[in-house]
Amino acid sequence: MTDLSDAHTKMPSLKGKRVIITGGTTGIGRAIAVLLASEGARVFICGRSEEHLADALARIREVGEGDGITLDLSEEASPKAFVEAGKAHLGGFDVSVINAAIAAEGLSDMSEEAVRYAIATNFTGYLMTAHASIPAIGDEGDIVLIGSMSAHVLGPNSTVYAGIKYGIQGFAEAFRREMGPKGIRVSLVEPGLTGSTMQEPDTPPEQQREKIRDETSLRAEDIAVGVHYILTQPRRTVIQQLTISPRNQDSE
Repeated sequence: MTDLSDAHTKMPSLKGKRVIITGGTTGIGRAIAVLLASEGARVFICGRSEEHLADALARIREVGEGDGITLDLSEEASPKAFVEAGKAHLGGFDVSVINAAIAAEGLSDMSEEAVRYAIATNFTGYLMTAHASIPAIGDEGDIVLIGSMSAHVLGPNSTVYAGIKYGIQGFAEAFRREMGPKGIRVSLVEPGLTGSTMQEPDTPPEQQREKIRDETSLRAEDIAVGVHYILTQPRRTVIQQLTISPRNQDSE
């Protein structure tokens, strides 16, 4: 028999892994949940819409096992409530994917209420979900943060969103160093333009599909594959930051 021991690093299986995913009812979070469930992971998701939750769970259950709840992660008690619900349903968990986010405009175009809501959802919600996840994961597991390439492209109409994602980028790097000695891997995934409901109504679904065909936009499933890659590396490794961009994103 041919010895292939040095041909590829050992890839841990996702079968039986317990995974919680914020924003798992639509877009990137939904795609991650479906892919991981298809690989044998048990997933627990959350979103703000009962309709979207039902749709996501129907698809997840076609390929694997999953459940979830609806809540708004901008509310103070919600991040911990979601983590505790996931822990109770799954009997603990091994992976926390923190993804839920909303779109935001330039600071001068937003009301004070809208700015506070975006920060509560996109930044405070991330940190507090991570905080609640630490004791639930224990001394071996993964926390995957879904950021954005907006942290690198600081446009005039993305001041709030880009500022928050820039903060997530810095948080992820420091958090990785904090958690590494405790046995928890922390990874940051930064997608480029990706088709999702977040782009609506400015970019309707058909226009998004056209961008995907032109390879100036990604599918949510492309980001899910990146998360799969992160989670199937040996425990001795950590993928610190994974940036995924459309091949032609800068060609327009």
